[in-house]
Amino acid sequence: MAPRPPAPPHFPFNPSAHFSQSADWAEEDAWDSASDSESPRRSNFWAHSAPKPVPISSDNNSSPSLAFSYTHINAPDPSSYPSHSEEPIQASKNGWTIVRKTQPGKRSSSVTRNTDNDEASHDIDVDGDMVVGELDSELTSPDQVPHPITSHSKSRLDNAYIREDVEDIINDPLNGVKYRPRHRDTSPTASRRHRGASSKDVEHHSPERSEKLLRERSIRTNRRYKFVDCLSSQDVNPVELRKLAWSGIPPDFRPMAWQLLLGYLPLPTPLRSSTLARKREEYLSLVQVAFARDREGLDQQIWHQIEIDVPRTRPGVRLWMFAATQRSLERILYVWALRHPASGYVQGINDLVTPFFQVFLSAYIDSDPEIFDPALLPKNVLDAIEADSFWCLSRLLDGIQDNYISQQPGIQRSVRRMAELVARIDAPLYAHLESQNVEFMQFAFRWMNCLLMREISVQNTIRMWDTYLAEGADAFSQFHLYVCSAFLVKWSEKLRQMDFQGIIMFLQSLPTQDWGDHEIEMLLSEAFVLNSIWHNAQSHFNGK
Repeated sequence: MAPRPPAPPHFPFNPSAHFSQSADWAEEDAWDSASDSESPRRSNFWAHSAPKPVPISSDNNSSPSLAFSYTHINAPDPSSYPSHSEEPIQASKNGWTIVRKTQPGKRSSSVTRNTDNDEASHDIDVDGDMVVGELDSELTSPDQVPHPITSHSKSRLDNAYIREDVEDIINDPLNGVKYRPRHRDTSPTASRRHRGASSKDVEHHSPERSEKLLRERSIRTNRRYKFVDCLSSQDVNPVELRKLAWSGIPPDFRPMAWQLLLGYLPLPTPLRSSTLARKREEYLSLVQVAFARDREGLDQQIWHQIEIDVPRTRPGVRLWMFAATQRSLERILYVWALRHPASGYVQGINDLVTPFFQVFLSAYIDSDPEIFDPALLPKNVLDAIEADSFWCLSRLLDGIQDNYISQQPGIQRSVRRMAELVARIDAPLYAHLESQNVEFMQFAFRWMNCLLMREISVQNTIRMWDTYLAEGADAFSQFHLYVCSAFLVKWSEKLRQMDFQGIIMFLQSLPTQDWGDHEIEMLLSEAFVLNSIWHNAQSHFNGK
């Protein structure tokens, strides 16, 4: 039975949050933004077309080249993030193969390298058909790709990566887990592990080293089986799921696990299809109401800031340079801002959408989501990804709403508590920062506002959020405080050798480009220890 359409929502329009004068400098330091005086472009909300150049009015004092750079070719330098490459299909050579996994009535495709490294980089997989294919060398680097990217020249290639069972996945994400080839982990740490764990290397390793590699593979395989058992239950056990998710979620299980952990996807299997259909229909209704009068009916102050921030989201990551992705992000942010008039849209919320959109996109394709153009997806699939991202973002922000209301009291409180905690756990570092007149608000404001997403890559963030979601509803405020404290103390020795200028510059461009799962897991482990010691010792903090 078709879900009953929701009643037209009422939107109380309210401009973006207003900040106190004392916090103005912190916001300016946190957002390396260009002048906000650029005239917003006119967007087509419904077509997945590339945005037009930003018109520069005669009374605009901004540099035309600067205004142009934020919406077209010259995206900011992606120095904080590892680069991603794409390998197009060409003549058969270099040992590349296309692996097709089949089952009755369903089929999906993935690309893999036919080398010894893959033997150690994957766990035991389901049987399937091998089809000889081809792949070639690297494509252009991210900074060589026009912004935004259009899909006309590569649609035939990327269509091969869309799963053929997408309609089943839309109804229940569990269908996407069955008989699926596992995603290849492209993080720097995984790449190093793969190179060191090939079959040939194992042969030359000592017996102890070989045994360790086999044991690690066995552990990963056992964890996969536990995830399958947990997620396949008719009524998922949330306690068991949180226990498994704390140590990381396999990429192919992550879309479903995140939706369950956030409470967006019902735990009982029979309720999922109807719930997802109802929530997605509700979101589409919100979009239709919000954009019913096209641009003239929009809250211009909110929309202006969203138009400025969307092209700057995740510079260097190709997914966020595609026009279809940017249009989806605009709709998500604008509808959320209208539904939350106490805060409106605040810079930084755009970053919080990216992990959800990327993870949910990965459920419908068999390629790296960071280089995939969502415009190639069927419309109902892209609508589902957009709606799911909106509702999961809403649930996340419900727990940290006071970070974005007027005066941002949540961030002010978290930064103050972080300073008090660092004074306890690393007194020499705290004393040095104080002697150099470095205030925690000068660097920790952004860490709290963007949940460290400007300091680490998207892949690192996704792994970190596995643990945050497993920790519970308040992890993005409470547990994040301890993560930020451990993150700062990690650089203690270097920071104590720097003066004020060196400290600020270093903390604004931290050397995390090569971080992988191992570094994130070490950080989370240190934060867990701090949380265990200090969370129930509130009287030891100065601000009781």
